[in-house]
Formats: sequence, C-alpha cells, structure tokens
Amino acid sequence: MAYKTDIEIAREANKSPIQEIGAKLDIPSNDLLPYGHDKAKVSQEFINSVQSRENGKLILVTAINPTPAGEGKTTTTVGLGDGLNRIGKRAAVCIREASLGPNFGMKGGAAGGGYAQVVPMEDMNLHFTGDFHAITSAHSLLSAMIDNHIYWGNELGIDTRRVVWRRVVDMNDRALRQINVSLGGVANGFPREGGFDITVASEVMAILCLATNLKDLEKRLGDMIVAYRRDRTPVFCRDVKADGAMTVLLKDAMQPNLVQTLENNPAFVHGGPFANIAHGCNSVIATTTALKVADYVVTEAGFGADLGAEKFLNIKCRKAGLAPDCVVLVATIRAMKMNGGVAKADLGPENVEAVEAGCPNLGRHIENLKSFGVPVVVAINHFVTDTEAEVEAVKAFVEARGSEAIVSRHWELGSEGSETLATRVAEIADSGASQFSTLYDDDMSLFNKIETVAKRIYRADEVLADKKVRDQLKLWEEQGYGNLPVCMAKTQYSFSTDPSLRGAPVGHSVPIREVRLSAGAGFVVVVCGEIMTMPGLPRKPSAESIRLNDSGEIDGLF
Repeated sequence: MAYKTDIEIAREANKSPIQEIGAKLDIPSNDLLPYGHDKAKVSQEFINSVQSRENGKLILVTAINPTPAGEGKTTTTVGLGDGLNRIGKRAAVCIREASLGPNFGMKGGAAGGGYAQVVPMEDMNLHFTGDFHAITSAHSLLSAMIDNHIYWGNELGIDTRRVVWRRVVDMNDRALRQINVSLGGVANGFPREGGFDITVASEVMAILCLATNLKDLEKRLGDMIVAYRRDRTPVFCRDVKADGAMTVLLKDAMQPNLVQTLENNPAFVHGGPFANIAHGCNSVIATTTALKVADYVVTEAGFGADLGAEKFLNIKCRKAGLAPDCVVLVATIRAMKMNGGVAKADLGPENVEAVEAGCPNLGRHIENLKSFGVPVVVAINHFVTDTEAEVEAVKAFVEARGSEAIVSRHWELGSEGSETLATRVAEIADSGASQFSTLYDDDMSLFNKIETVAKRIYRADEVLADKKVRDQLKLWEEQGYGNLPVCMAKTQYSFSTDPSLRGAPVGHSVPIREVRLSAGAGFVVVVCGEIMTMPGLPRKPSAESIRLNDSGEIDGLF
C-alpha cells in the first residue's frame, strides 16, 4: 500500500478560518491578530483577561532516546490532542516552532506527521510568523551594541577578552562556531575572538519562552550577562542599554501563535529552544494561556525524556509553577529493535528478541519519570510493520514496571487511531494521582544539582569537571546565582555523553566541557561531552531535496 507523504497530506487539509479555531476556545476574533487566513497571534490583552481562571489538566508528551528509526513525539502529541477532542474533551495542543537548521539539515520539521499534523505545515517549518527572525534580530542588536560600546571608548571597562555574548543565526553552519571579529583596521573596532550559536540556543530564545509578559521579558533581557571587566565583575545587557530596544523587536514575537490540526482542533505553536542544548519546551505564555482556555493541554518536550522532560519538569515547571497531571512516554517497536542492536535496514522482519533487548532504554525512562511523582503511560506509536508479538513484548515489559502501554495509530488514522490512548490519559489526568515534585531543591549547590541529574537521570557514576569549572560555579554562587536550576547540554542519542552508547548504560562518566550562566533566563547551562551549540549540516542535507515544483508548491519538506 502506497502512503502519502506528510506534505501531500498537509496540502490536502481542509483548514478552517483561524477565527473559527479561536472560537473553540472562546477567543474573540478581535483578540486574534491574523497572519493570513490560517494562523494568528493571540493578543496580550486577552491573555491578561483569563489569568484568574482555573487551569485545565496538563499532559506532557516525551519519548525514549531518539533513533534513526523515528519515534514520532510531535505526531503523538498532535494525535493525542485530536483524540481528546474526539471523545468530547476541550483540548488544545502546545508545541514548539521549527528551526530552519534542522529543516535544511537532517531532522526535518516540527509539525507532526501522517494524519496527526499541525497546519499550515510549510509555513510552520519555514518563516511562520517571523518569531525566530525577531529573536535573531534582537540578539544581533545586542551583539552590535556591545562592540559599538567598546569602539566608542568602552566606558564600562569591558575586557575584550571576556566578552561572553556570542552571535547567532538560525542555520546549521559549523564554519561560524569560532571566528575572529572586527578585523580590517581601526575603523572596524578592536579585533577579538567570537563565534556563533544557532538561534534556538540563544538566551534570548530561552527568555522569550520563560517570560510571563513584556515587563518580565524586558527585565530578564536586562539581566543577561554579556561580558566581564578585568576585575571579573559582570557587565549586563542593561548596562549597554540594549534591553529596551530588544523588547521592542520582540513585542509581537512574545504573543503565542494559534493554528490548527488536520482535524481543525486548536494548537498553540510558540518558541523553539532545542532540548539537547537548551531547555527544549514551548513558551510558558503559550502553555499557561492554553491551560486557562482548554480543559486539557497536551504539550511536548524535546528529544528523549532524559533531556526535554527533565528540563520541562526541573526548569519550566519550577519557573512557571506548573505540575503535569500525566506523562505520555512515546516509543516505537522499530526503536526498541534499534536499541536491541538491529540495523535500520533490517527493522522490517519480526524480531521479538531484539525488541526485548531494546526495552531497557524504555524502562529507564519510565523509572526516571516516576521519580518526579507523575503517572506514566507508554504510547506505542504504531508502524505498519509492527507485529502482534512485538507489541505484546513491549506491553508485558511495561506492565512489569507498574505502567501500561497503549497502541496508538494516529499517524495512519488520525483521532480514530488515538481514541483509546486519549480515553486512558484523560482518566489518569482526572484522577488526581500526580504527586509532582522537582528532582532537586533550589538551595542545593550548582555542582550537586549537576551530579543529581547525572546520577539519577543518566545513571552515571561520576561527573568530571576541572578546577576552572568548579571555581566558576562557586563564583556564581557567591554572586547570588546558586539557587538557579541547571540546563544540561548533552547528546540526545544516549543517557551517556557517547551518542553511540544505546540502551540503558551504567558505569559511565559525564565530562563537563564548560558552563555558561544564563542569568536572564534563570539557569546555568552545563555543556557536556562533545555537544555543539552550533550544529553542522550532514553529508547530504535535506536542503538538496527542497525546491518549488512546477505548480509553485514546496516539495521536499518533511
């Protein structure tokens, strides 16, 4: 049987006017700022007006460690949201926006797949409503103002060797990781070493996704540390007087985007920090707004639960006062086989033994999530090659660990295929069984927080950090930043820092390469192993296959 591609399905969508989607959540048309007919921003005035309402139920969708076989976390998020609406619940989906880097690299887009997608798919995976461009521009404005301040006399006494504010671009471009700037003579400033990160790793992105309103946004931007003086005292964004203009550039980007699923159900799509190098969640303002207007909110956290879910629970929930009522852990039979040692080319034939050998990765995630006090349901994202015996092997494994696994066929059937999953998730969310708590307290030392995540989530034996890193952490504690959570930057492919080490490894070490203080966002970034904050393109990037066809339509996006 020949299946349509995601973009073909999305292109055939029968979309409703965005005002009709807003009406499903009682958002007046006057409070929707349209970007065309099928997407709109929700006004800050409306957001302010619903703050006194009680929250709906919060459902987090996460996954096992990603494999080349694919897990379909966003697809499951969308499918579950549609399934909840199908059984009569008033539900909304909250996901992140897509970065151009992965779209033109190898990961693809972030709009779901099959018959569980958010549309307009092409817009979402490209420029959308311009939020990422605004973030890039605001970040670049600060970069320019720092070097301009140094050029015109450096009144703040910035040590040009200690400018920590890097530049950003929303593209995978390894050539920009480390560069020299201000070359070419006196007129161009004072030469120094610099570099680029991808926009989704920008602290401005993190701040946009954690700020509660424009006033909070401006304060957080002002709190960002951009450089140090010779006496090691920090220079803040507000010191170079960039925070006000940056807030102006981000004024519209701060407002959540409302779009729809293929089944015309509401979806908030806003913000997009990566989970392997940032905190991996959509914006707080989108999630909290959705909770005020929907009875059930389904949101996702990036990559595997060791990254996205850990940060959702330890950073986003801590900062925003949120508590999930249920966690859905996505797994596929194909991914279990890969974790069990089967090559991607050999995933088709039935192999129950390999499925069972790969299940410990799933088991580790179940244990970790339960340690936060939240009930966990495993969603088996069904592929047409899955056999009954393979599915039963996963179900038995999950049941033995005190949870349940439910097959969901949303990719193939839309909400019809996710109805069983939605019914059970709603029951659990309504039961009040969640007893959520974060993994560590605010007053624990920064290094102990790092060790807690490494040992309890990654199951490492030790954290390796040289004296320079430990001294830096102690200095930040002395400066009043010791109460911040930690944001681990680590490979998404393994519990360890070795991307080739699949399954549920133990006895490994977590080496810290560097630490970065995101004082405005309110966390400390811990860069582990070889992870890069500026990715590179693969040998054959997806961009080679993306083009306009003879009808002027986009081909090659996925």
